[in-house]
Amino acid sequence: MTSPDTPEAGSAAGAGPVRGVLRPRLPSPLREAVDERFARHGVRLLLKRDDLIHPELIGNKWRKLAPNLAAAAGRTVLTFGGAYSNHLRATAAAGRLLGLPTVGVVRGQELAGRPLNPSLARCAADGMRLHFIDRSTYRRKGEPETLAALVRATGCEEAYVVPEGGSNALAVRGCAALGEELRGLADVVVLACGTGGTLAGLAAGLSPGQRALGVPVVKGGFLGAEVRALQEQAFGGPRGDWALDDRFHFGGYARTSAELDAFAADFEQRHALPVERLYVAKSLYGLMTLAGEGAFPRGTTVAAVITGTPGPS
Repeated sequence: MTSPDTPEAGSAAGAGPVRGVLRPRLPSPLREAVDERFARHGVRLLLKRDDLIHPELIGNKWRKLAPNLAAAAGRTVLTFGGAYSNHLRATAAAGRLLGLPTVGVVRGQELAGRPLNPSLARCAADGMRLHFIDRSTYRRKGEPETLAALVRATGCEEAYVVPEGGSNALAVRGCAALGEELRGLADVVVLACGTGGTLAGLAAGLSPGQRALGVPVVKGGFLGAEVRALQEQAFGGPRGDWALDDRFHFGGYARTSAELDAFAADFEQRHALPVERLYVAKSLYGLMTLAGEGAFPRGTTVAAVITGTPGPS
């Protein structure tokens, strides 16, 4: 079992072969979205279309996975996620495209005897071997003894292990490029957060005077500590100006509401943009609410990072 533990592993140079095979569209497009709901408050809205980076490794999944795939160096990639994990789906697709074996450890032993949902079915179709575990064990997966036992149970002692959501030091450094692409182009950059890795890297890549705002899609108020820990691992200490607004998780991960769905459908119609519901819709809803609350001074340019697309159904 191996995992990234040095700054050099999976560096930008090392990720070159991965990039050459997968051919990402970088930098991702930045487009203005004219919307009177923002304009009436003096806010200019830009959409950072990370969803257009790659058709299968969408958005921040490309930025987080590419350096880890390079560090895997052809070994089996073992990673973790829930039943609707975008990260599992992206890892499975990357494995198929690069010829890497992949194993997904899935939260929920009760799912093992049921038909696969569309997201997990896509993982399996892409060649990922799924290993279901109970939720109590899943919560302890970061403990060395539990992780070692899980690796043995999957028969993948030599696997390269990527944490849930793909968030580790390599991923955070990979996501710093997102901030670098936005330097001087927006005052505030907003994105949805699951494990905090993209926010940690984004904030580090922005210029002084710019700030990043994360909208957690999970509840619990723990994400701030996670972002700080990831920056410590990736850079040796805090980087950039960032904050979190915990009000827009709509009950927790994978939960939505009729109100959120109506908002997302309306945004899709206004801007010809497919809006992913579990992450992107929540960040856009939060951004619109903040604009209405006067959270941004008139004349502010805000960039919303579109981190993904609607999943299989």
